Amino acid sequence: QVQLVESGGGWVQAGGSLRLSCAASGRIFSINSMYWYRQAPGKQRELVAGITRGGSTNYVDSVKGRFTISRDDAKNTVYLQMNSLKPEDTAVYYCNADLLILFSGSSNYWGKGTLVTVSS
Repeated sequence: QVQLVESGGGWVQAGGSLRLSCAASGRIFSINSMYWYRQAPGKQRELVAGITRGGSTNYVDSVKGRFTISRDDAKNTVYLQMNSLKPEDTAVYYCNADLLILFSGSSNYWGKGTLVTVSS
């Protein structure tokens, strides 16, 4: 029953903005760290941003100052606000989370991804 569903991807011109959302659902007792990864065509998946339960954040150097990760625990949702988008940001963005599942234990889950396309 546990799943992560991303939304908010789409097409945008360079310099524009998008906000991605990732909603977790299921028998979730608590959400620990949450992350955004991305995978561009022909490239390996990379960690873009992460946020701990306490709100501590980290970003890959290439997005610092442009992207902001945040979370709304009441909605079991993590966001990625992406500003000043560049063509090199084009990728499938994946949500990842460390979850404590009710009557199960700690597990890591992936969303199926949402495509972000940034045109020149």
